[in-house]
Amino acid sequence: MVQKASTALTDMMNKAIAREIQVSVQYMWQHVMAKGLESAEIADVFEEVAIAEMKHAEKIAERLFYFDVVPTTKPDPIKVGGSVKEMLEVDATAEEEAIDLYKSIIKQATTEGDSTTRLLFEQILSEEEEHHDTFTTLLGR
Repeated sequence: MVQKASTALTDMMNKAIAREIQVSVQYMWQHVMAKGLESAEIADVFEEVAIAEMKHAEKIAERLFYFDVVPTTKPDPIKVGGSVKEMLEVDATAEEEAIDLYKSIIKQATTEGDSTTRLLFEQILSEEEEHHDTFTTLLGR
């Protein structure tokens, strides 16, 4: 028997996919657009994190598909920024938003007794916290 998830949980998971698609495109554009003295190193960071975010979207989509829910293909609005500093500021904020959302998903999954979804989002949350640390470290915070 396939486990069921509440609409609240699957809606949050679809929001997570929209966010993951958004930042994977956003970070990849930043990888292409990064200019300045530190741009080579930072451009590589943007690319690496973009790929990780797309893998997150894939894992979440697979979990939604298990629940017989169609994963979204529409990203949240993309915010690229202008200078490398602005890009990093936008990205740090995006990661903070993800951390908040994923903590909510973990709480909801725990309430529903869905340990698989909880574990998936705990793993993704850990990686999002690493991304946030990377961006804030590059900003000198």
